Amino acid sequence: MSALAGLAGAALLAAPAGAQRSQGETRGSLSDTTSVINQQRAPDSFSELARRLMPSVVNITTSQTVAPNGMPEFPDGSPLERFNEFFGRDPEGFRREGSLGSGFVVSADGVIITNNHVIENADEINVIFSSGRTLQAELIGTDVETDIAVLKVESETPLPFVEFADSDAAEVGDWVMAIGNPFGFGGSVSAGIISARNRDIQSGRYDDFIQTDAAINRGNSGGPLFNLNGEVVGVNTAIISPTGGSVGLGFSIPANLVEQVSAQIIEYGKPRRGWFGVNVQGIDEGLAGAYGLDSTDGVIITNIDGEGPAAGADFEVGDLLLTFDGKMIENVRGLTRIVAETEIGKRVRVDLIRDRKRRTVTFEVGELASNNESETREPLPDNALAQNPLGAELKNVDDDARRRYGIARSVDGVLVNSVAANGPSFGKLRKGDVITEMGFKRVADLEDAYDALSPTNAPPGAPLLLRVSRSGQNMFFTIETKR
Repeated sequence: MSALAGLAGAALLAAPAGAQRSQGETRGSLSDTTSVINQQRAPDSFSELARRLMPSVVNITTSQTVAPNGMPEFPDGSPLERFNEFFGRDPEGFRREGSLGSGFVVSADGVIITNNHVIENADEINVIFSSGRTLQAELIGTDVETDIAVLKVESETPLPFVEFADSDAAEVGDWVMAIGNPFGFGGSVSAGIISARNRDIQSGRYDDFIQTDAAINRGNSGGPLFNLNGEVVGVNTAIISPTGGSVGLGFSIPANLVEQVSAQIIEYGKPRRGWFGVNVQGIDEGLAGAYGLDSTDGVIITNIDGEGPAAGADFEVGDLLLTFDGKMIENVRGLTRIVAETEIGKRVRVDLIRDRKRRTVTFEVGELASNNESETREPLPDNALAQNPLGAELKNVDDDARRRYGIARSVDGVLVNSVAANGPSFGKLRKGDVITEMGFKRVADLEDAYDALSPTNAPPGAPLLLRVSRSGQNMFFTIETKR
């Protein structure tokens, strides 16, 4: 069974403190090239590129003091006292933990990029250059969501640095080279290609990884993935492996995202993201058909935050969003990323479908607070389309049902009392759901529901769009009716 792992190791890498810059460490940007190199054409060797870029890549070591946690501690004078050192404890019972990772310099004055999980909770951070020179680093800021951290070191002389590539221009099949500190073996170089783009590995809301088969292992975290021009196309951050070692499935944060987030950390001390103020769900073919579309691109608004930016605009629950600020919305993750990258305070246009008619709504993008979970996916049940008009027993919502299922007084509709195991609603509707709309029409009672399910309004075999209130949240389903 494969395992997803960050790449920070658990050992400390020793290096002589205060070592001087080697002759190989040049000053200025190391990404500069006299001509653009064909990224698809394999070079005869990576040696010149590696030699030029190595001075900008650093090994990162951290240490952290950890309070006693129940591990054995033997009293002074005991025959077993010598084992206290084995458990890593100091005379006060505290112990030290360390980790290692990689990073790279992006400015002559000592700004360094790495992963948040490399330096998280560290008391002390040191960076070690390829010459062996060691400098203590100050933490400027981090972003847990994208696993990016920005460090700063002080140097009397300008440091060699590299520049970011336009990662949007990188293509599957392009050659790439990784430099890092795997398992403490600093200055290790590996090469491969970009295997895939836009990977979602379920590590966070902003997953958009570059996948590579270049060998990266624990300790490569925070290290650069270079293109053949010597520009950073990504930051190595995770692997999928059954053993913990490289099996050709490495993942890097795209350079464009890293550059944007790190610039905000440097300027504001934290990342700043746009905020829409809605919850959304993706669509399947049935939902697309109900809205008159032949594509599953887009998302449906399931809830509008009363305190969010969208609350003051003409949005409604059930709107199917197609574009945001001129950008096509492919799915929930795509919208999340687009909104996050939009300038705070910008007035944007959102194209949508409501009642099978296209509309455009404008609003001003807000700033997302760190604890705000808007624009996240609403959990959907597994799709299971069966046969039957609806395959669900419906009842009017009475006081007993409101108490039993926690249905708010403001929610009107019909209650789902049971769902037939062989019916079309099985796997979608649940006991306790309240159907509030059928086919874009409000449903207040059983009479409205039966009218909506009549052959005139719900022809056999045609998908019927339902709006459902479940535990206070709005959800949308299509049911293929049949008699």
